[in-house]
Amino acid sequence: MNHRPDIHARLTPAMRLLVERMAQAPHPPLHTLAAAEAKTAYAKSIGVLDVPKPELARVEDLHIPARDGFQLRARLVAPSHDAGLPVLLYTHGGGFTIGSIESHDTFCRVLSQQSGAAVLSLDYRLAPEWRFPTAVHDAWDALHWLAGEGGAARRLDTSRIAVGGDSAGGTLAAVSALHARDQGIKLALQLLIYPGTTDHQDTDSHALFEHGPVLDKVLIDWFFDHYIDGVDRSDWRFAPLKSAEVDGVAPAWVGLAECDPLVDEGILYADKLRLAGVPVDLEIYRGVVHGFITMGRAIAEARQLHHDAAAALRHAFGLPPSGA
Repeated sequence: MNHRPDIHARLTPAMRLLVERMAQAPHPPLHTLAAAEAKTAYAKSIGVLDVPKPELARVEDLHIPARDGFQLRARLVAPSHDAGLPVLLYTHGGGFTIGSIESHDTFCRVLSQQSGAAVLSLDYRLAPEWRFPTAVHDAWDALHWLAGEGGAARRLDTSRIAVGGDSAGGTLAAVSALHARDQGIKLALQLLIYPGTTDHQDTDSHALFEHGPVLDKVLIDWFFDHYIDGVDRSDWRFAPLKSAEVDGVAPAWVGLAECDPLVDEGILYADKLRLAGVPVDLEIYRGVVHGFITMGRAIAEARQLHHDAAAALRHAFGLPPSGA
């Protein structure tokens, strides 16, 4: 295994066993594949470690118009057909290069089931075919659509909207929250799960977990080389830590993995928000790695995050506690 023994010892027993099994799997590393091959390989792995997919009353596939006329795929899920449900706009992880509605469908359904809110999952356009800032614009266009006629036409409560995402999707959620503030769109919450926030991956945790497990420097570089030019990396739409001001942005719930190259930048962004007077709830899940939220079949911490994130949504939206 590539990571050092002291890193291996930080993992929970269940996480350590899973990492060992993943390392022994006869699959080529994603960074050795062409982008199209990596997308296919990742898609084939969907659901292997996820919790069972909840059956929800409302599952609606739809399209959202982007500013250039492109029709973005999206999926709306909700625990009922009731009118007036609050809604979370969710952007999936995958280094802006892999992932889809399908890869995070179970997680979005779990959030909806456990919170009582609707979740709109967005298939924003991916690199390398679509480079920065296309994904950002897609997320912003979906937010405007949801806050306007699109959300109203689907009988959602457009006065109660949150944004959320994991990893690259967490970056998109963070910059969407900043955009919403600037555009006068009131958000109830930004739900940020191990988001990328820095322009260059030079924090202590990036050095500590340079060789993983699971997410390492080579793979991060592979993702970002596909997505963004070096001269653009200081743009706050890629690195929200570079944003001049975060005052007045929506309250944040931030969930991080302890054994993750991105953990320090998640903490730094939470601190930046707090220093600006933004309410922040920060949870660090010990002994687990980047991407753990879709490992709930094997990792108890994933199921705990599901519960915590749904509770944060319920609280932000003013919904009754689960089971009430």
